[in-house]
Amino acid sequence: MSLGGIPRKKCMYDMIIIGSGPAGLAAAIYAQRARLKTLVIEREYMSGGQVVNTYEVDNYPGFPGIGGFELGMKFREHADKLGAEFMNAEVTEMELSGTIKKIVTDEGVYEAKTVILAMGAQHRELGVPGENELAGMGVSYCATCDGAFFTDHTIAVVGGGDVAVEDAIFLSRGCEKVYVIHRRDELRAAKSLQEHLFACKNVEFLWDTEVTKICGEDHIECIMLHNKKTGEKKTMDIDGLFVAVGTIPNSDLVKGKVELDDQGYVIAGEDCVTSTAGVFAAGDLRRKMMQQIITAAADGANAVNSAQKYLMTL
Repeated sequence: MSLGGIPRKKCMYDMIIIGSGPAGLAAAIYAQRARLKTLVIEREYMSGGQVVNTYEVDNYPGFPGIGGFELGMKFREHADKLGAEFMNAEVTEMELSGTIKKIVTDEGVYEAKTVILAMGAQHRELGVPGENELAGMGVSYCATCDGAFFTDHTIAVVGGGDVAVEDAIFLSRGCEKVYVIHRRDELRAAKSLQEHLFACKNVEFLWDTEVTKICGEDHIECIMLHNKKTGEKKTMDIDGLFVAVGTIPNSDLVKGKVELDDQGYVIAGEDCVTSTAGVFAAGDLRRKMMQQIITAAADGANAVNSAQKYLMTL
């Protein structure tokens, strides 16, 4: 931890990891095993990233049904056991172009030979009343993570892109009824996905419709809807709401410093190597096919492996 806001004495690290979600924590574990002098900087007061807000995780190998908070803490405990160094600080600027990288924080400036970007991404929210209060209590942003908990229930999916359609198809296999709520009158997803979804007999579409409020006490009970074309307003009882209206990568600090795609994700392959020498991207911040805890952890391992190869060239 930082010492009351007083910058630490100048210290050169082999690696600085920014973020301590599954990607950052896996990277910290692998870096410690590689005997790299490493610092993990996390702006939140708790490690684990988005997983700590997940009520239950049922798809991480070896831990069926584990609580998201508990899994996040196990990741952190593993890193702590190996002696990883952590600090809470807000990163305000990064100088990544030189051989020595400088990470500017509200606790001081830190230098390293390599940097792993593991700041993650945040799910785009609907921004309606009740959403934050019921997140993890019927409101979900990950069908593959939480879908199994709604077997034989009635749920709704909000969105019209590939992810929303894929989620609806996936959920239709186990749920009694699936409503697809889209603010337009046609889907944006690939035609092949649309054809698959339209063939699902337990799926019903609510076109030109927006969710205006999510209601419930300890669990979602119903949602309020508004049809943009007809002006009709109604309430619909459901057991779960899956929001699939996109994600927002936490990449503002690295714009112009590493190559990003048109959505703001860092462009890096499976080796996690970015366009800037000595800088690596891991987890949901990286452009990838699947954003899951297990793929984020794999990125952390790959990023450290690539960093080790880079360090050997210095």
